[in-house]
Amino acid sequence: MSTIDQYQAVVSSCKEVYLKKARDYGTSWRVYRMISIADQIYIKAWRIRQIQESGVQKIEDSIGSEFMAMVNYGLMALIQLTLPKDEKLALNLQDAERYYDEQSEMVRELMTRKN
Repeated sequence: MSTIDQYQAVVSSCKEVYLKKARDYGTSWRVYRMISIADQIYIKAWRIRQIQESGVQKIEDSIGSEFMAMVNYGLMALIQLTLPKDEKLALNLQDAERYYDEQSEMVRELMTRKN
């Protein structure tokens, strides 16, 4: 499987989670400031490290799901950076998906140029 195929497979799985949460909770993450999103990514990375170092996992979320959350928070941050300041906080599902696709495609293109 090529790097691009691997990227697409991972992003597809992450997008499923993102859209499910958007259906369930809306785009509540839109209220986050950029530093809050960075904090969420840090918390996920810290949790992964703790599990890997200690071997103890009190909550049964998989490490894979933590990495997926980091991908989604990263894409949410990119979406936040590109939306105008006066954009409404509540995005409909179609717009949320379109913005996700745009940013994940931009990341894929950047990865392709760098490799």
